[in-house]
Amino acid sequence: MSQPTRILLSLLAGLAVGAALAAFSPQWGLTAAGWAQPVGQAWLNALQMTIVPLVVALLITGVTATAEAAAAGRLAGRAIALYVTLLFCSALLAALLTPLFLQIAPLPQDSAASLRAALTGAEKIGPVPPLGEFLAAIIPANIVKAAAENAFLSLIIFALVFAFAITRVAAESRALLTNFFVAVRDVMLVVIDWVLWIGPVGVFALALVVGAKAGTGAFGALLHYILIVSAVGLVITLLAYPAAVLGGRIGFSRMFRAALPSQAVALSTQSSLATLPVMIEGAEEVGVPVAVSGVTLPLAVAIFRSTGPAMNFAVAIYIAEWFGVPLHPATLLLGAVVATLTSLGSVSLPGTVSYVSAISPVAATIGAPITPLGLLVAVETLPDIMRTVGNVTWDLATTIWLSRGAGKVPRSTGDDLIAHDS
Repeated sequence: MSQPTRILLSLLAGLAVGAALAAFSPQWGLTAAGWAQPVGQAWLNALQMTIVPLVVALLITGVTATAEAAAAGRLAGRAIALYVTLLFCSALLAALLTPLFLQIAPLPQDSAASLRAALTGAEKIGPVPPLGEFLAAIIPANIVKAAAENAFLSLIIFALVFAFAITRVAAESRALLTNFFVAVRDVMLVVIDWVLWIGPVGVFALALVVGAKAGTGAFGALLHYILIVSAVGLVITLLAYPAAVLGGRIGFSRMFRAALPSQAVALSTQSSLATLPVMIEGAEEVGVPVAVSGVTLPLAVAIFRSTGPAMNFAVAIYIAEWFGVPLHPATLLLGAVVATLTSLGSVSLPGTVSYVSAISPVAATIGAPITPLGLLVAVETLPDIMRTVGNVTWDLATTIWLSRGAGKVPRSTGDDLIAHDS
């Protein structure tokens, strides 16, 4: 049984046991919640202690690797520029779509209040200070203090400056520093793997507390969360088709047929890397030579996670709405920037690891608590299917787009549903 499946089953079992105890005897339910709360909180603390060093190491290694890839050739440089632009657009769309979906289908107030009461220690971080104070505080006067206070935006800025500075020093120093942070990243991944290995115990304890205090309403609230976040991912995925049609000047039917096998493999494996051979075949079907797809598709799998910023930001916005954190346009813009950067640094990680490392800085930036992530990570298995399908669809779409810029994709044929001239 896979790790995400064990954690998901533990969540369902904990909610069921807690709700059953509360229904049979509310006093028993509260007593069991009192016993389980320290266990769940200890596991949550263990999960959170890995976030700061992991995020810093991921950003530094991600930026240096991206800079090296961009220097590898003109096509790689164009691809990276396109990927970063699309990642930011993905985050901006989440800032628009998530509040809209929550207005159309709001979380029931009773469930929201019960869950807020059940998640002890998940008080909102806000209020966000005035814009002038906020901007002044972004530059950390003391990076150690910023790390101790989980000031993620300050940490991200320092990590970015440090990473870009690494690319400007001598090759020997650059290799030494890069290898150091690669080692830090790898060590933290081992630690977080240990924490997630005992995740079923921690998640069961957290879920039991929620079930005992929120009752069966917790099931409906988690289903609502899954649907809202997955809906944002679905919109991002569907936008890959017009991007291929307009950017690559091919017909809709060709893009649909080329993407379908990759999407089928993505559904079954939940791995973009496992889908790479099928994506190369799909690109060949629409006229992209292996000389192009052999560069852009591996690069896309390595650094381009198209649904990441949107769905990560959607989670943070959902938690903010859940806990009544006010979200202003400037706050959402900063959140979109952080969602882009953390997504770029978290590629090629397991879903449960990237979920925590990528969303925590975003949530903290917009003033939302990060404690609920310890519970929501248990249901990430379901939205992760949408993430993978969207990623491989966009990987193929951007390859077609980039190939047209290189003059490789032939003009659309007459059997296309939609055709455009170059």
